[in-house]
Amino acid sequence: MQINKDFTIQKVGGAYVAVPVGETSKSFHGMVRLNETGAFLWKALAKADMTEDALVDALLEEYDVAREIAARDVHRVVTLLAENGILV
Repeated sequence: MQINKDFTIQKVGGAYVAVPVGETSKSFHGMVRLNETGAFLWKALAKADMTEDALVDALLEEYDVAREIAARDVHRVVTLLAENGILV
């Protein structure tokens, strides 16, 4: 899975927001707020086609967190992005 090229991420204050660009902005009227971890996962997905397991591994390399927590957080972010049409 990868980030749909019709979305971009911007830092606004202390948070990140994903917003549609181009044609997608005509049908997607909103934004998705992400925390630091969500933004980290977004950036990983924007660079390469990755599985949830690969994202968990990337998160574990970056943060000192238990695998179970990383897996839960990755699943939560991936689900949020998929439900909003941000993943392809």
